[in-house]
Amino acid sequence: MRDFKMNGQANKLANIRFCGFGGQGILLSGFIFGTAAVIDGNKVLQTQSYGSESRGGGCRSDVVISGEEIHDLAPARFDALVALSQSAYDTYINSLHEDGFLVVDEDLVNPEKQPAAGTYRVKATEIAHKKLGNKLAANMVMMGFTSALLESVSKESLKKAIGQYVSKDTSELNLQAFEEGYRLGKEQSSR
Repeated sequence: MRDFKMNGQANKLANIRFCGFGGQGILLSGFIFGTAAVIDGNKVLQTQSYGSESRGGGCRSDVVISGEEIHDLAPARFDALVALSQSAYDTYINSLHEDGFLVVDEDLVNPEKQPAAGTYRVKATEIAHKKLGNKLAANMVMMGFTSALLESVSKESLKKAIGQYVSKDTSELNLQAFEEGYRLGKEQSSR
């Protein structure tokens, strides 16, 4: 497992679950996060699940990051849950460790259960729509925000992975969205 800092305290991060509905870029977020962890020299397992209806159906992307070989293909609990829809939160909140932490799109998720490590809120869809002109970039706002909180994957590696896996037409938008989320995550983690 790799060290990460949360509110200035060193922790171990074993795994993270991104969840929402099809069309929000959940699967891409997990893939990019996992790729960045590989670029950083870690062992990574990334799995995903999505509804057959694709857009609008529930989906999740799980990323396990470790400095050692990974033998568990399906962790029982996750250290972090990143939720971009209420139905995904409702479905997956019980997969979060009691001492884990939750990151939600504030306008789309109203969490009832508060994990011990805390809940972090960001208006990712609103920021993507109003500030960047494309609400589809909300996943990159969430990824930037989450990575600033976790510090388990380097910012440089995430930017490289984004550049590799998003289309050249949307690369600049996605990088701007990532940077905005990262900035907001750093602000919130310093409080």
